Amino acid sequence: MIIELRTYTLRIATTRDFVARYAAEGRDVQVEHLGEPALYAVSDIGEQNQVVHAWRYRDFADRDARRAALEADPRWLAYKRRSLADDHVQQQTTAILREVDFAALVAASGGKA
Repeated sequence: MIIELRTYTLRIATTRDFVARYAAEGRDVQVEHLGEPALYAVSDIGEQNQVVHAWRYRDFADRDARRAALEADPRWLAYKRRSLADDHVQQQTTAILREVDFAALVAASGGKA
């Protein structure tokens, strides 16, 4: 299992508008193609003006297939055009993480974690 973690750093005082547009125009189509996010959150303490979300995939092939379907959907493309025109995003970072399978770790260590 892999998790794609995306962090968007937004211009000051634009987080509410960014999230509102996503909720109204982007979320349903994205969830239709990618499934429910493992996480969708905004920063509260620490670095401010950030939206963080995470998506689970079986593997890179699953990620590639689901993201290709999303990027081919005209509803998503229209949302992206409008969202980019808002000019809220200053920076985007993406990381791919691998989930830890604790059961496999315990089994491999003979029952000792």
